[in-house]
Amino acid sequence: MPTSKSTSNRIRTFTGSALHEVALPIGGIGTGTISLGGRGQLTDLEIYNRPWKGNTPRNTFFALWAKERGKAAVTKILEREFLPPFTDLNGGGFEQNHAAGAPRMREAVFSGEYPFGRVELRDPDIPLQIHLEAFNPFIPLNDADSSIPCAIYKWRFTNAGARPVEASFLSAFTNPINKLKLGEEGWQSPIYGYDPGGGANEMRAGASLRGIYMTNPSIDPASEYYGTAAVAFAGEEERKSAPKASAYMAQTHWYQGGWWDGLQMLWNDFSADGRIENRHDAFSVPAGRYNECSQAVAFNLKPGESREFTVLFTWHLPSLRNYWNANEPVQNAMLQNWYSTRWTDAWEVAQYVADNLERLECETRQWHASFFSSSLPAAVLDAASSQASIMRTTTCLRLSDGRLHAFEGCHCASGCCPMNCTHVWNYEQAVAFLFPGLERTMRLTDFTHNTDAHGKMVFRTLLPLTSDAFWNFEAAADGQMGAILKAYREWQLSGDDEFLRQIWPGVQRAIAYAWSHANPHAWDHDKDGVMEGRQHNTYDIEYFGPNSMMGALYLGALRACALMAEHLGDADSSAEYQALYENGRAHLEALLWNGEYYVQKIAVADLLIVPEQLQSPLDPYPKYQYGPGCLSDQLLGQWLSHVAGLGHVLDARHVKRAMQSIYKYNWRNGLRRIPNMQRVYGLNDEAGLAIVTWPKGGRPQLPSVYSDEVWTGIEYQVAAELIYEGEVEKGLSIVEGVRARYDGVRRNPWNEFECGNHYARAMSSWSLILALSGYQYSAPEQRIGFAPKVNQDKFNCFWSTGSGWGQYAQRRTASSFTATLSVQYGALTLKQLDLGGGGAGQAKLRLGATASQPDAVVRQSRAGSEVVFDNPITLRAGDEISITIHSA
Repeated sequence: MPTSKSTSNRIRTFTGSALHEVALPIGGIGTGTISLGGRGQLTDLEIYNRPWKGNTPRNTFFALWAKERGKAAVTKILEREFLPPFTDLNGGGFEQNHAAGAPRMREAVFSGEYPFGRVELRDPDIPLQIHLEAFNPFIPLNDADSSIPCAIYKWRFTNAGARPVEASFLSAFTNPINKLKLGEEGWQSPIYGYDPGGGANEMRAGASLRGIYMTNPSIDPASEYYGTAAVAFAGEEERKSAPKASAYMAQTHWYQGGWWDGLQMLWNDFSADGRIENRHDAFSVPAGRYNECSQAVAFNLKPGESREFTVLFTWHLPSLRNYWNANEPVQNAMLQNWYSTRWTDAWEVAQYVADNLERLECETRQWHASFFSSSLPAAVLDAASSQASIMRTTTCLRLSDGRLHAFEGCHCASGCCPMNCTHVWNYEQAVAFLFPGLERTMRLTDFTHNTDAHGKMVFRTLLPLTSDAFWNFEAAADGQMGAILKAYREWQLSGDDEFLRQIWPGVQRAIAYAWSHANPHAWDHDKDGVMEGRQHNTYDIEYFGPNSMMGALYLGALRACALMAEHLGDADSSAEYQALYENGRAHLEALLWNGEYYVQKIAVADLLIVPEQLQSPLDPYPKYQYGPGCLSDQLLGQWLSHVAGLGHVLDARHVKRAMQSIYKYNWRNGLRRIPNMQRVYGLNDEAGLAIVTWPKGGRPQLPSVYSDEVWTGIEYQVAAELIYEGEVEKGLSIVEGVRARYDGVRRNPWNEFECGNHYARAMSSWSLILALSGYQYSAPEQRIGFAPKVNQDKFNCFWSTGSGWGQYAQRRTASSFTATLSVQYGALTLKQLDLGGGGAGQAKLRLGATASQPDAVVRQSRAGSEVVFDNPITLRAGDEISITIHSA
C-alpha cells in the first residue's frame, strides 16, 4: 500500500507507489546534483552545468551478494522493484542500459530530512537489514563547504538473524564525462542524450580513499563538456586499516563485447560468488562506447554485527557556456564554476571530502539536529527544509568570483527565465538566512552593476557581468522596491557597514527612480508616496494605477531607506524618505482600503499603453488588471517588511483583516469545481490558494494573468503573513495543504515547481520559521528576539544570523518563565535579548557552564521582557545564556 505520512514531529516517510515521484537532489551550491530516488535509485544526473531531468545514469547502481549459512546465495540490486507503468516513451519496455531485469528488493521506505535522504530496503530473500543514507555537506554560514560537487552514500548492513552471513557489496558506475547531443531549437533545446566515446578510467588510491578516476582526453579542455569524475570508497574503516587484498576488488572497465555483454558478464561474475575479476589497468574506450567500472568489497557478518561503507561520487566540470542569452557580447560566453577555483579535478574533491569527512558530516548533522529537533509543526519543517534544496540545484550558479546567480527555476534541459530575476527572488528567504554572505553578493550585483546612473535597475542579469551588456526591458517595480528591502535585510543580518556604504549610492538612485523624470513609466510621478504609473511586475504584466502590492513594497523600501540613511549620517535624506513614507501610507490607506481588503484603482491617464494591452478596442481599460479583486499578493511588501524587521508599514488592523479576507476568499479546500484556463499546479481534490478572486464581482473578461493558478511561493508567503498577524491556524492549514499536493504519488516533495522545476519562489517557505518563532534580529543594534506563536509553554527552534546559528528554547509554567539561547556555530554578540513571553517578575541570568551572571537590566516590555546588558556579550560555539523570570 502506498503511504506518505509524518511520524510525530518528523518529516514524512514514503513507501509503495508514494515512492514514484520522490527524488531528493544531492550536490553543493552551484555544482549541479544527482538525485536519490524514492526506490533508492540514482537518477537525474545533472552535473553538466545545466538541468537534465530524467537523466538516469546508465548501468549505475549498487548491488549485494549475500549467503546465509546453510542457504543459497542471493544477488540483488539495492533498489526497490520498479513501480508501474512498465513502458517507456517509445511504447516498449525499459531501456536496456539500466539492468531493469535484474532482481531488486521487494520494498523500500524513504525518508528525507534535507540534506539527508534515507532508504531502508526490505526483502524476505535477503538476510540483512539494509540502510542507505545519502547527503552533501550542508553547513549554514559555511558556503565553501556547502558548495562541494559530491554525493556521499553511506551504506549500513546489519545481520539481525541467528546465522552468520557472507556478503559482498558492489558499486557500478558509468564514466559520465561525455559530450551531450543538443537540439538546435535555441536555449530551450532538449538534450537527446550523450555522444559517447573516449572515456578513460584509472585506479587511484590515497591515504583515506581508493577508487576509480574518470576522465575523457578526447574532449577539448576549453569545452563545456570537459571534466572529470571519481567514485571512491572512503570512511573510518578504510582509514584505520586498508581492506585485505581479497576483500577489495575493482574493475576499471567491463568486458568489451557487443549488445549488453558487459552487464551480463558482470552479473555472471558477481552473482557466482560475490567476487569480481580485478582489472586495474588504465582503460579508454573508442568513439561510440561508454566506459563502465565496478568496485566491490567482500565481508562477513556474525549475528548482531554491522558493516558500513562510504562511497563518494565527485565531479568537476569547470566551464559552463552561457547558452541562455541571445544578447551580444554574452551569448555563448564561457564562464567558470566557483568550485574550479578550489579544486583542480574530481579526485582532489574526493580527497578533500575523505580527509574532512568526519568534520563535514558532524557539522551537517549538527545543523540537521538543531533544525529538526524543533517544536515547530512538522509540515513547516518539511516545507522549509525541502525547498531549501533549491539553492543546491541547477537553478543556481556560483561563478569564479564567488557570486551567486540564479534562474527562476529549471526546465527539463535548460534553466528557465534567466537570471537573478529580482521580482521572483523577492520571495526567497532560505539563502538570505542560511548563507547571508552569498545573498549579499546578489545585492552587490543589483546595486553596483544592474542599477544605472538614472536609478533604473534591470531585473535580469546578463553573464558575464560586463559594462556594455544589460537586459533591455523596462524596470520591474516590485523587483526594484523589493531589492531595497532586501538590502536592508542583508545589512540587519550582517551589520556590515562597509557593504552598506558600497551599495548605498545604488540604493539611493533606485528609490529616487520611482519619482524620477527619467522613469518613462511614472511610478510615482507626483512624489506622494503612492505608485500610480505603469508597474511591471512578477505576473509578467503591468499594473496601471495604485495597488497595495507595489504600494506596500514601495512603503517598505522608503522606510528602509530612511533608517539606512539615518545610520549613515544623512539626516536630510532620512527625513525626506520618512516624510514620503508617512504621506504614502496615509494616502494608500484612504485610496485602496474597501473595508475587507486592499484593491487596485485602475488609472491609465498619460500612461504608455499599446492597443494589445486593452480588453478590446471599445474598452478603455487595459487587460490583465484585478481592480476590485482580492489579490493574494496584496501585502507582499508587508510580509517582506516583517521579515526584514521593519514591522507594520500599513495599518495593523487593516493588514490583519485583509489577511483574513485573503484566506476566506482565495483559499480553496478543493479545486475540482474551479475552472482554470491557465497553467495547472493543483487540481481535483487538492487544496490551493488562488492568486486573485473577485468576491464582490467585477472580474474582467481577461483578468490578471495567472489569477486562477496556485503558486507555492505565494502560498507560503501568505501563510507566513497570516502567522505574523496572529492567524496561526489559518496559516498552518495552507502549509499543510501545499505539502499534501507534493506527496510522492502526484509530485516530488523536493521539487515545487512553477515556471520550471525547483522554482526559487518556493524558498519563501523559510519565512514560516521566522514568523512562528517570532524571530527578530538586528546586527547593528546587537539585538535578537523571539516571540513564539505556537507551543509557548515548551518551545525550541533553530535560529541563524550573519555570524552564528543555534537554538532558542523556552519553558513556561504558572510561576516561572525560562529562556535559553545557545550558539552552536559561529558567534553572536548581544546588547539586548527580547523575550516575547517573559513578562514581569524577578529575573536571574546565567551565562555558560560557569553560571556567571552578566550585568544586565531586565525590564518589562509591551511584548514581554527585554534583557539589556551593561556591556555587549559575545557567545561562541558551545556557549549559552539562560534567563529565568519568577512571577511577582
